Formats: sequence, structure tokens, C-alpha cells
Amino acid sequence: MPGPAAIAIEGLSHSYGTVPALQQVSLQVGAGEIFGLLGPNGGGKSTLFRILATLLPVQTGQLRVLELDVARNPAQVRHLIGVTFQSPSLDRKLTVAENLSTQGMLYGLSGAVLAQRIRDLAVRLGLSDRLRDRVESLSGGLARRTEIAKGLLHNPRVLLLDEPSTG
Repeated sequence: MPGPAAIAIEGLSHSYGTVPALQQVSLQVGAGEIFGLLGPNGGGKSTLFRILATLLPVQTGQLRVLELDVARNPAQVRHLIGVTFQSPSLDRKLTVAENLSTQGMLYGLSGAVLAQRIRDLAVRLGLSDRLRDRVESLSGGLARRTEIAKGLLHNPRVLLLDEPSTG
């Protein structure tokens, strides 16, 4: 694999109290690779996703995103990753553009740069004619595309998609 791994996991374990959710997970995902994680309900997929997204702490083992240790540098890692969760995170009363603007501002984007990124993503994801529509009026598929646009807005180097085909 040329260059650093986008994601490198070594011996990662996580428990909820005495119940193990992950046990000695190790894997690497190279830059530019598309990697899917499949498994049964209760198999630890969501736990791994939450740790990757810096929402749960690394308990045992090592996790690196683009060579950054997630346990030591969670804030830096958050700027390198885009995350789209299974559960909707859009404000249904706001328009598509307002949701994307809010997300952009959370990453320090504003003005012409933010407006251009919103336009570019709207074109790429087929949302151009829906930017002024309230999220509550969108179909499930269009709402999902808006969620994906949120995850891509700050140009992350790694994109994490939880149940990307939902909706």
C-alpha cells in the first residue's frame, strides 16, 4: 500500500461495562480505497464507527487516521474526516442550503468559499433545484443526499458513511 494508510487499526478492543463490543480488531484501509464493514447486529460495527468518528474513546489498542493517533488528537482527526450517520442529523425545519451553511460554519467556512462548496456539492449530488426546499419536504433519498453533502462540505480526506443506502 503506497503512502500512509487512511485508517490503521491495531488490536482495538472496546467494552460496555463487562460486555465486549470489539475484541482485538486490526485492519488497514489505504488512501483512495472504498471499504465496507459487514456483520451481524451486535457485532461491533456501530461501536467501531463511533470510535472512528471520535465519539467514543479508544480503550485498548491503537487507531490512526492519516497517521494521527485518534486517542491523542481527536480534534485534529475531526477536521480530516467527514461523517454521515445512520440516524438523520438534519434540521427538518431548515432548507437544504441552511443545513449545509450551518455545517460549513461549524468547520470555519463562510462567505464565497462556503457558497461555492454548497453549489458544487448540490450539482454533484443532484440537489441544485432543492437548495431552497425545507428538509421536511424531501424524499428519503434526497434527505440522505443532503446528509452526505454535509459530510463532504469541508473536503474531508476520509469519509465515513454509516448505512449509506438508507433512505
